[in-house]
Amino acid sequence: METTDGLMGPLLLSRGIVDRSAALRNDEDWLRRVWAEETTRVLLVHEGRTLVRSRGMEASLTLMSPAEAPQGPRYLLGVDAEGVPYFAVKTPLPDEITERPAPEDGPYDAPMGLRQAGSLLDDRDAGLFVYAVALEAWHAGHEHCPRCGSRTDVAASGHVRVCPADGSQHFPRVDPAVIMLVRDEDDRALLARGPEWPEGRMSVLAGFVEPGEALEQAVVREVFEEVGVAAADARYMGSQPWPFPRSLMVGFFARALSTELRPDAEEIAEARWWTRDELGAAVRSGELGLPSQLSIARRLIETWYGARIDGD
Repeated sequence: METTDGLMGPLLLSRGIVDRSAALRNDEDWLRRVWAEETTRVLLVHEGRTLVRSRGMEASLTLMSPAEAPQGPRYLLGVDAEGVPYFAVKTPLPDEITERPAPEDGPYDAPMGLRQAGSLLDDRDAGLFVYAVALEAWHAGHEHCPRCGSRTDVAASGHVRVCPADGSQHFPRVDPAVIMLVRDEDDRALLARGPEWPEGRMSVLAGFVEPGEALEQAVVREVFEEVGVAAADARYMGSQPWPFPRSLMVGFFARALSTELRPDAEEIAEARWWTRDELGAAVRSGELGLPSQLSIARRLIETWYGARIDGD
């Protein structure tokens, strides 16, 4: 049975350790008090980026006190084990930092997205960054009531939007998607490339869960729709938030009942079965590129492979 324990550590975007403190989101007295405290930490978020203090392959979030933070919508991210509250403020990042060239000897502050910084941050910072980006993306797409079109008001420290016209409440949306590595009876892995991907880069199959569908059903349906392979025995591996803009990727392994590939031309440009030796050699030679280490797709591939795959 596949396992990720001990082999490669936790999924990189599933490492949050700060308690989300949902009971405090509507505690106005507590919110006012901690916002006035110097020890409260704030990160800025704008269009999926925040300021990151970077030096080489090490990085941390650029956090500040509430007094140092610009004005903007405020989201409570939680309270850590030492009692330190964390907030995100949606605001354009400071121009003097955004435009400043990075000194060669660092450390330096620079705006980065999750794809750049996610694998460089520690557990606390990775979790805070994912959370802030996901909330910002939800607010950006839900400023108006889906029932009547009125502009909604932000409530519960950024975790609810309320329509002033009809009183309806709207909560952050998460779109579940399945992502799966399919193996045949010879233990070959099925990888594919979408039309938008460059030649030579492949990944596992994935797709969104449809209304009224179980995750395991979605695995079987998506594999058949995308490459014409009948699949069974979907087994859960792990899940990871993927806030681009609001997905939750749920990883599975599945067993192929057939091996003939009939790719859907609209979704799949190329698909093939790989042995471990073939895949390792192709990556080392540069013939094959794999998904980033940040993705659950890479973890599925490396768990099947049995080790980290270097070379791409």
